Amino acid sequence: MSMQKGIYRHYKNRKQYHLMEIATHSETGEQLAIYRALYDDFGVWARPLAMFSETVEKDGETVPRFALEQTLD
Repeated sequence: MSMQKGIYRHYKNRKQYHLMEIATHSETGEQLAIYRALYDDFGVWARPLAMFSETVEKDGETVPRFALEQTLD
């Protein structure tokens, strides 16, 4: 699975995040999304790429967990 590096908006809090890199877990080989919050303390986070790119239900509608707003190629 591949995703574009860029600015994404989270479906729940509507805040922006910068997807910086796709990393590979050294033990399991699982792909991880490495991303930075673009607000408050600008913390850096990691979550499974499959979870970062999945869709979720919100108000009876299927939406992306993180929606791409701007690419940074």
